[in-house]
Amino acid sequence: MNGTAIEARNLSKQYRIGQLQQYKALRDTMTDALYFPYRAAKSLLLRNGNHRSARCDSWIWAVKDISFDVDHGEVVGIIGRNGAGKSTLLKLLSRITEPTRGSAVIRGRVGSLLEVGTGFHPELTGRENTFLNGAILGMSRAEVKSKFDEIVAFAEVERFIDTPVKHYSSGMYLRLAFAVAAHLEPEILIVDEVLAVGDARFQKKCLNKMQDVGQQGRTVLFVSHNMPAITRLCSRTILLDGGTVLKDGPSAEVVSAYLNSGFGTTASREWQDPATAPGGDIVRTRAVRLKTQDGTISDAFDIRKPIGIEMEYDVLQPNFLLLPHHHIYNEEGTHVFTTHDLDPAWREQRRPAGRWTSTAWIPGNLLPEGTFFVSSEIVTLQPTRAQFYERDVVAFQVIDSMDGNSARGDWTGKMGGVVRPYLDWTTEYKPQRVNSTTQIEV
Repeated sequence: MNGTAIEARNLSKQYRIGQLQQYKALRDTMTDALYFPYRAAKSLLLRNGNHRSARCDSWIWAVKDISFDVDHGEVVGIIGRNGAGKSTLLKLLSRITEPTRGSAVIRGRVGSLLEVGTGFHPELTGRENTFLNGAILGMSRAEVKSKFDEIVAFAEVERFIDTPVKHYSSGMYLRLAFAVAAHLEPEILIVDEVLAVGDARFQKKCLNKMQDVGQQGRTVLFVSHNMPAITRLCSRTILLDGGTVLKDGPSAEVVSAYLNSGFGTTASREWQDPATAPGGDIVRTRAVRLKTQDGTISDAFDIRKPIGIEMEYDVLQPNFLLLPHHHIYNEEGTHVFTTHDLDPAWREQRRPAGRWTSTAWIPGNLLPEGTFFVSSEIVTLQPTRAQFYERDVVAFQVIDSMDGNSARGDWTGKMGGVVRPYLDWTTEYKPQRVNSTTQIEV
């Protein structure tokens, strides 16, 4: 399908601070849907008449004067710090909320997965919600039925498909909601940062499915704080700040601008409260930091200098084998390498309770220039059990050197590749003379 799938023009949404949200029964939801055209007309009349000023202290613009187009088949990322307006924008495009002013034209069936809970009614079973969502998308019962087994298998909720979803855990709810949104073949798929609720395995499964959806030529809008996922899935990204568009362009450029602006992932993540620090009953992580050789916390490193990744954690129960490790990704989402704690002093040794600090050193002249993301993890061994996992916990920039003593040498042009090691070269020379027939004689 060619042409424009989404046209947003001066799209704006104003909220009253402290406005209450009320739970709606199924009959209320259906009544609201029937009266939506009348409420929309009333809202338009109010906007053309007198309404509260944007300068009123009790009102705030969550989204203000946003304009952009998305073509059919485009996969577009939307990024920005918390409160930038990302979720509000998706609610406007999904018709979940009405704009205060401006407009959005949507061409095609829209499948949305926003906050956990959006799109399902808690009193209905998983089966009933699946067919209800298909009907909302304009699909016949036969069409939904042909996809039903695939949806249930993907969501891994076979035993609970006939249970009301109000009894589901957040993970079960998410798995089924994503499976429905991705498998019922909407022309436009809108996904908010809900994948963080699932475990690492299911997150990867969802990202692979979204990649398949994009490759099938369907339009995808994807909000995430997972920068490797954004650069992997999206050819184009929109950066929001303060409810407005700050930058719109190729994903690698926009992600780099986001991180350099100070809005993105920092060089240090710390959890001060041990009760809420992430982890399990054996280990809780207190901090992950990026450091230079002299101990300075930094998110920018000379390409020639080592980069220290420091993980601080509390061992709560003694006598377990632990394996702290990190996964390093580049801007395109490529997994560059994984590094495990191989300190010989504690390798295959059971650790006593207490505060621990493990530091991995990435040597200089290994990574190329660019932005890199660190996902950190601690597992216990025998049996293997994840204690802590945090995606994109910190990020850093590698800054190239033009002094001639890096792996670049005297070359000033672009250098590709996921690594740039400084390799030892040897060059042999043998004196030669050229005869009259331009042949080389040794």
